[in-house]
Amino acid sequence: MIRLGETQTLEIVKTVDFGVYLAPSKEEQEERILLPIKQVPQGSKPGDRIEVFVYRDSKDRLIATTNVPKLQMGQVALLKVAQTGKFGAFLDWGLEKDLMLPFKQQTRRAREGEEVLVSMYIDKSGRLCATMNVYQALLNDSPYHKDDKVTGRVYLISEEFGAFVAVDNRYSALIPKKELYGKVEVGQDIEARVAQVLEDGRLTLSVREKAYLQMEKDAAEVLKIIDSYDGVLPFNDKVSPEIIKRETGMSKNEFKRAVGNLLKAGKIEITDKVIRRK
Repeated sequence: MIRLGETQTLEIVKTVDFGVYLAPSKEEQEERILLPIKQVPQGSKPGDRIEVFVYRDSKDRLIATTNVPKLQMGQVALLKVAQTGKFGAFLDWGLEKDLMLPFKQQTRRAREGEEVLVSMYIDKSGRLCATMNVYQALLNDSPYHKDDKVTGRVYLISEEFGAFVAVDNRYSALIPKKELYGKVEVGQDIEARVAQVLEDGRLTLSVREKAYLQMEKDAAEVLKIIDSYDGVLPFNDKVSPEIIKRETGMSKNEFKRAVGNLLKAGKIEITDKVIRRK
């Protein structure tokens, strides 16, 4: 059986002026595809077996190539957006015909010239297309352990679950909603700490350090924020969690711990309405 979107070894069953026809074997010639003449290795003859990739050409015909694409079925890859159109984006994957990334498969709008993390699927019309929903193609056998530092790309943000991340662009991970701090966006490359390795091998991440280390970072960040207000923060640690989250990216408890640390160090003073730097 010829497999669309995959590299496979096929047999030359017929030679023509414009190339050779390939099939799984001589006995399975009812399913055969063309390998264009410019792709045929010199000296090839019927009976030879050739490793090729199978895709569809600009006329949606099955065709073989000896070129190796940057993405195949079951894989994940960073591909450059060659151009955008009325139905989606077109990605450079190393073959003559660009790979379509439909709008409905974009977790945020792809922009020309950028690189997007995608996997591949076959649409209802039997064509190869790209998707930014790479969850199913990611692996769950990473070499990482609890508290390891990792890097990855955010490929989806869910209001219910948090930010889905492809660690090393290949391993499945999640930053839970409660662990999301600061500005995290789809397409962003982040550094994080492994908070947990789940039983199925998937990773739970945190962009925060352990509490005792994070408190010092948070305290330094609060001082920077106070300085941005000319030394007087127009609210104190008794305001709503929503205001604190919006202005600092911290939870109320983290903000209170940071402020307490600064107060103890004599770097700030707190009034009924503001926090002032000393």
